[in-house]
Amino acid sequence: MPINRNALIRFRTIDKCLQNRFRKWSLDDLIDACSEALYEYEGIDKGVSKRTVQGDIQLMRSNKLGYNAPIIVTDKKHYTYEDPDYSITNIPLTDQDLNKLTEVADILKQFSGFTYFQDISDMVSKLEDKINSAKKHQPAIIDFERNDNLKGLEHLDVIYQHIQQKKALLITYQSFKARKPDQFNFHAFLLKEFRNRWFVLGKREKNLKANILALDRMISLETSTLPYVPHKTDISNYFKDVIGVTVSENSPVVEVQLWIHSSNAPYVLTKPMHTSQKLLKKTPDGIIISITVQQNFELEREILGFGECIKVLSPKSLADRIQIKIEKANSLYQ
Repeated sequence: MPINRNALIRFRTIDKCLQNRFRKWSLDDLIDACSEALYEYEGIDKGVSKRTVQGDIQLMRSNKLGYNAPIIVTDKKHYTYEDPDYSITNIPLTDQDLNKLTEVADILKQFSGFTYFQDISDMVSKLEDKINSAKKHQPAIIDFERNDNLKGLEHLDVIYQHIQQKKALLITYQSFKARKPDQFNFHAFLLKEFRNRWFVLGKREKNLKANILALDRMISLETSTLPYVPHKTDISNYFKDVIGVTVSENSPVVEVQLWIHSSNAPYVLTKPMHTSQKLLKKTPDGIIISITVQQNFELEREILGFGECIKVLSPKSLADRIQIKIEKANSLYQ
């Protein structure tokens, strides 16, 4: 059954609404959400009819699209999923889908040899592995790092679209340290992934410095009524001088020299700790490297992760901090 782009936008919008169990969704709420989504993505401002959304819900409930969505009505007016973990994005691919994806993978492979498209090679490998696993009903051959319980991934596409379309966001957010959620306007500039967690760089207000938010701490987000305020400078290199995502505009970039034991040296040489990494010297029992970065939490965590196989040679301030942390950790075992 052929489905046009507008219908797919409506299905996805209804799906996102019903996954959000922090509020109750009436039919009018779903109509409004679909209308807003079509205006946002396609520029269609005539809205969506009640009959169309009712038909979409019936299609999602049926097997015609393979969804079999467990949509129920509570209190005779509120729609929700009976299974709180259900999403139309979790359904298995059909043979037709797999054939189309195979064609896409074949096309992408033709470009993977070009310098400009080198970054897509990992993506093609992932896509091919998923397709082969689904077609042959066998376990995946490639096991990519992932976290199935990671929160906030449902916000990725929304934030991406708002950055692309230069629209401000209204975010309800609760940091780990906050006792209750906070709601504020946010102008997003750049999405950042670090160790299977996603973050977004942006500004809350026009004149405030840029800050970073974790997607897994976002409770909800929607389009703000405020006009979007773009960043005045190029922020593509915002994270180039740090390990991780913690950037301090007032913290200097320093050369950090580290001694690495010979047992761990090959790992550090083949997978550098930072793009600035340089091999300074080989010693009888290891190597000495340097990285040029800001001192932050992620740097300290990276160093501590090597345990007894690493020593901070300079700067002294960083060496002292690491020593204090090791002593505190050692006291736990006394």
